[in-house]
Amino acid sequence: MSAREDVLQLGQRIGKSIIGQEAMVERLLLGLLANGHLLVEGLPGLAKTRAIKSLAKNLDSELSRVQFTPDLLPADITGSEIYFSEGGKGEFKFQQGPIFANLILADEINRAPAKVQSALLEAMEERQVTVGGKSYPLPPLFMVMATQNPIEQEGTYPLPEAQLDRFLMHVEVGYPDETSEAAIMRLNRDEENQTHGGTKPPLPEKLNPQAIFDARKEIGAVTVSEPVEKYMVALVFATRYPDRYDKDLARLLQVGASPRGVIGLDKVSRSYAWLKGRDYVTPDDVKAIVHDVFRHRLILSYEAHASNTTPDKVIDRIVELVAVS
Repeated sequence: MSAREDVLQLGQRIGKSIIGQEAMVERLLLGLLANGHLLVEGLPGLAKTRAIKSLAKNLDSELSRVQFTPDLLPADITGSEIYFSEGGKGEFKFQQGPIFANLILADEINRAPAKVQSALLEAMEERQVTVGGKSYPLPPLFMVMATQNPIEQEGTYPLPEAQLDRFLMHVEVGYPDETSEAAIMRLNRDEENQTHGGTKPPLPEKLNPQAIFDARKEIGAVTVSEPVEKYMVALVFATRYPDRYDKDLARLLQVGASPRGVIGLDKVSRSYAWLKGRDYVTPDDVKAIVHDVFRHRLILSYEAHASNTTPDKVIDRIVELVAVS
């Protein structure tokens, strides 16, 4: 099979156990294809953890889950040097932490203090860990999925804007519809029956990570025309200089997207176009993913917060105002 067929089949396998969250599964694949990291925000029980576990189950990769807590230390993530004594001689050896897996689930990342968050985010950016003056590279296939609970803010340490900017996408997860809810109930019932002595279906062969690397090479060849490039740049500049487009919009925005915003638009839109079977990007591809790329990169004004204006509403308005050249 081709790399695209392999990736689509991977998505279908994940979708069998993640019901009613098709958008999250698609964003998970896009993050993997674009070689970026995801910040996933949603209420408890919406299959955020289950999604990345299902990805690891169907992709030949190692998964590490780190439950972020206020007493977590940076070494609990990166690893540390441990003293070993043998034959009368002692030496320090580096013991790798959970960050050295392929897929990292950083559960409730805002529960840990800034030092722990920065240890993870440095590894995300540099793709290496430095301990005791020595650097250790992370695996070639490496993706972090960090989760946040949007309603429980007591005792949390919100991520600073500069750290949020390192995530390729900020994905919001909502409740499934009624049909999906019933299907989830039946799926859970079937899984319980299998656990208690039922017949378990044979597990399909895991996808070789080489398929992801092959897909990334093909995505690198996806073309972006000059008008689409200008459209991406215009969207970013509309977040920085909103007064050029609309005075009401200018009152809602305090700080716009950084250059990582346009880089993210380019990477994710090319991955999205490739996933849809095209070797070129259209403006509709950009519109399909712009909310996920911009959502965490905009700082809204006090007026916006006072009027309960969300980043998504601001992005909707930007998409309305910015024309494709």
